[in-house]
Amino acid sequence: MHASLYDLSPLWRMLLMGVLMAAGPLMWVMLQKRRATPLGRLQALTVVTLFLTFDLVLFGAFTRLTDSGLGCPDWPGCYGSASPLGAIQEIAAAQTVMPTGPVTQGKAWVEMVHRYLATGVGVLITVLCVAAWLGRNSRRSGKLHESAMLSPWWPTLTLVWVCIQGAFGALTVTMKLFPAIVSLHLLGGYLLLALLTVQAVLLKRGPHGRFQSDGVPTSALSISGGLRMGLWAALLLLLIQATSGAWVSTNYAVLACTEFPQCQGVWWPEMDFAGAFEIWRPLGFGKSGEHISFQALTAMHYSHRLLALVTALVLAALAWRLHANVALRRPARWLGGLVALQLVTGLSNVVLGWPLVAAVLHTGGAGALVVCLIWLLTATRTQNALSELRTGALAAPQPRFSE
Repeated sequence: MHASLYDLSPLWRMLLMGVLMAAGPLMWVMLQKRRATPLGRLQALTVVTLFLTFDLVLFGAFTRLTDSGLGCPDWPGCYGSASPLGAIQEIAAAQTVMPTGPVTQGKAWVEMVHRYLATGVGVLITVLCVAAWLGRNSRRSGKLHESAMLSPWWPTLTLVWVCIQGAFGALTVTMKLFPAIVSLHLLGGYLLLALLTVQAVLLKRGPHGRFQSDGVPTSALSISGGLRMGLWAALLLLLIQATSGAWVSTNYAVLACTEFPQCQGVWWPEMDFAGAFEIWRPLGFGKSGEHISFQALTAMHYSHRLLALVTALVLAALAWRLHANVALRRPARWLGGLVALQLVTGLSNVVLGWPLVAAVLHTGGAGALVVCLIWLLTATRTQNALSELRTGALAAPQPRFSE
């Protein structure tokens, strides 16, 4: 049954559903941090929002991998309704025409739950933004030390980006899983994780932007300039690899090679790189309208596999270097463990026929690696910069904030 691509009639009910989804985490933070300062509550809410955003990325992967992205073929609701319950007849009619097609009762619910979760995260990010600007006003009135709070422009940027993510989500549906849009939507989720991670770390900093341990900057968070450059290089390489992985997944090229370490029984299979990296084209087709070739899918897969080898080696070496710093051994172990998880789940996708659990974990592992590297970049400083902060700490008063 035909549905209009955009039907805004259920928009306010969708927003209300988002408010209801956000109410639980907000109440939990208020109860758990009822004796905390406004800064403490903002810290807790930021961490909770980061956690729920990570869950949203995982559920987005589940939605894509279960072919539920078109479970409701219009936006923002489902056949003009705020839930599949109001679209039972339309869904049943579509399912009768195509029993295993993109629209079924189960897929509609998966798609709509994803939209509810996304709207709830959007509401939480809006609350973070409002709270940050209110905190700025309180700083101006002298209620809080100016440097103890986060710049409100961070949550503002996050709010702008989550709105852009919503637009990508709408285009994912209305452009029928256009690979470039779906890939950008996944990468946008990773960027959202990065923005929230930066805020979570910065909110833990004390006055003058220093991490505090009994009022003194901790020297354990210092790293060499070369190691910091290594972190940036690793992050850049990870983003390239994540982009490659998103392209493989959204074009369903995972099963182009079902052997490891060889592909199709050879070390260098026949590949069409020009066709593989035609960006702006419909799913399953080339720019000229012809079906995309198997050689192009193979090129997508094999490029991702080769990049994975380089990325894994770089990240493993970085984890080894970070482990030498006593205070950074835990994130170094996390980094090493996540690299191992990515290798295991990536290999499982190939040799086990793309199992759902492994595929979802592979997407989540990439997001966790982004969080880990962003945390390390935000929480550490070069030794020279930390020495300057120590000098400033001796000359500046040391206000203390406690919950």
